[in-house]
Amino acid sequence: MRILSVVGARPQFVKLAPISTAATAAGIEHIIVHTGQHYDPLLSDVFFSELGIPAPDVHLGVGSGGHGAQTGAILGALDDVFDSYAPDWVLAYGDTNSTLAAAISAVKLHHPLAHLEAGLRSFNRRMPEEHNRVLTDHAADLCLAPTAVAMKHLANEGLADRSVLVGDVMTDVLFRVRDQVLSTGSKLVDELGLTAGDYSIATIHRAENTDDPARLAQIVEGLSAQGHRVILLAHPRVVAKAALHGISLTTGSLEAHSPVSYPDLIAAVLASRSVITDSGGLQKEAFLLRVPCTTIRSETEWTETVDLGWNVLANTTEEISAAVTRERPPATTDTPYGDGFAAERVVSLLAERSGK
Repeated sequence: MRILSVVGARPQFVKLAPISTAATAAGIEHIIVHTGQHYDPLLSDVFFSELGIPAPDVHLGVGSGGHGAQTGAILGALDDVFDSYAPDWVLAYGDTNSTLAAAISAVKLHHPLAHLEAGLRSFNRRMPEEHNRVLTDHAADLCLAPTAVAMKHLANEGLADRSVLVGDVMTDVLFRVRDQVLSTGSKLVDELGLTAGDYSIATIHRAENTDDPARLAQIVEGLSAQGHRVILLAHPRVVAKAALHGISLTTGSLEAHSPVSYPDLIAAVLASRSVITDSGGLQKEAFLLRVPCTTIRSETEWTETVDLGWNVLANTTEEISAAVTRERPPATTDTPYGDGFAAERVVSLLAERSGK
């Protein structure tokens, strides 16, 4: 059997790692196609080396661009790739432009399509990611859901008969990396002279938080006014937008730093007092590490983190400050994101459904 994975952005590389390992262990041929949607080495190449993922079999080198141009460029390139490799399954990950392009190409060429992390919903139709994930779910032959909530969303949309609860593959890789870095510590902590438990890790990159100068300035004001150091791991998008708007990302308690490798991100979060983000993946990682999270959005796909008290949605300067300084939430033993063996279930299920 041949599985072809299409990835192009940092969260997808993380999800790819356990799938790659599970496919190898099962003796299944696994083709990796890297669209090049994220082309910065710290957002791309380093994840392959740090997480032990084989080099991509195909690198499309698409790079940045508007949603239509980027999606179209990936789609145009994937048709020939799919025809060349004739996969038994195309595996699309998450909710990026690479995800949607893979879905369209696969169904048009009649290759079976599986969507990993299916069923997530923000119910915010202004988010490009929401369109990508909904369209991909409805195109997919198999929806691989990470949570019971995601399964309910798929059932509500008439997709129950092609949906399977497998758990969250990001839990798989996070637990493995967490155990590795417990003994090595964080390079970022050492580099910046941070004190464990006395700093926050922040990431901001979504268009709704960076495109409007007033909105970005409001967020920076909220982060810079904290009574402890806030380290902003600045995605190239926020750096470019801040420069365009004339906004300094290093001011008051806020310190901008370039992105770090995934293992060092996890190590830095483990030693932090809290996480402040608009990233879907980092919200969940903070919960799994039992680090309080403040999410600068009006909604979240990972509602379990909010329901259990480990994540708070905040938008205004006052809301951000209140959320970041809140008391630590009650301990929980709930495991809504699985047991760390989701990737094995995915690979086994694809092999079973292919008949090979």
